[in-house]
Amino acid sequence: MFERRALPDHLAAVRERHAKDSIVLDVDTDFETLPPATAEDLGLLVDALDPATYPESWVPADAPRPLHRYAGSDFTVGLPGDGTVMWTRQTVPPTVLVKARATGTPDAFLDFLLAEAFVQIGLDAPESFLPFFGEAYPDLDVAIPLGPAAVYQIAAALYEGWLGLRTRQIFAEWEDDHPRLHEAWADAGDSLRDRVADLPGAVARGETEFADATELACSAIKHGLDLPAPFAALDTTAYVDYGPEYAVRWASTTFEKLAEDQDTVD
Repeated sequence: MFERRALPDHLAAVRERHAKDSIVLDVDTDFETLPPATAEDLGLLVDALDPATYPESWVPADAPRPLHRYAGSDFTVGLPGDGTVMWTRQTVPPTVLVKARATGTPDAFLDFLLAEAFVQIGLDAPESFLPFFGEAYPDLDVAIPLGPAAVYQIAAALYEGWLGLRTRQIFAEWEDDHPRLHEAWADAGDSLRDRVADLPGAVARGETEFADATELACSAIKHGLDLPAPFAALDTTAYVDYGPEYAVRWASTTFEKLAEDQDTVD
């Protein structure tokens, strides 16, 4: 199920600086959430397991089932939407997992995803959007007048945007020390630029759902792209400082404005 992944020198250097004790494992299957029995197999490869549980009050009753399971007492790793490379601190040392879907991913971009994971571990940030929002997650749920799946998607995106605000300066500084990683980061940003610029029009025309637009905009934050309203309000040091409180306020203000605009049209 799990196999140690050898790292080239430039990735080993990033790990040494940001997540010195972490290990990297290839996973022979794709997954959204590792079931408890499989997750516990990680114990054979690490020094200890440190399963996380979260208060039931953090998770609205109608939230997607994987979020309830993740918050509960069963040892689970990962959430839907985590992407090709994910990391966890529920092991000692922290573990970076490369999913089977990585096959076919361009080497340069996969290297960047691994380097990004090391940087995120080094921030000592929450492992996922649930502990990031914590007791504020029900407030976010109230602020977003959409279904539970959309609230989940927006919450995950907002967490990624907050991480991006904290990591992008590190990526920008790699131009001299790690040019291959810097180039992969810059290329990924360039591929998003036109789509991000057209987000308001795509949403207005019904071509893009608001949750998808939020996910795209928050992905662009880590690349330092210019964001259109209402997402530009997330690209601020206030979001870094106030985190979930700021995100809930942004969601509330944004959807109030969207409702007002719709009333005007009607």
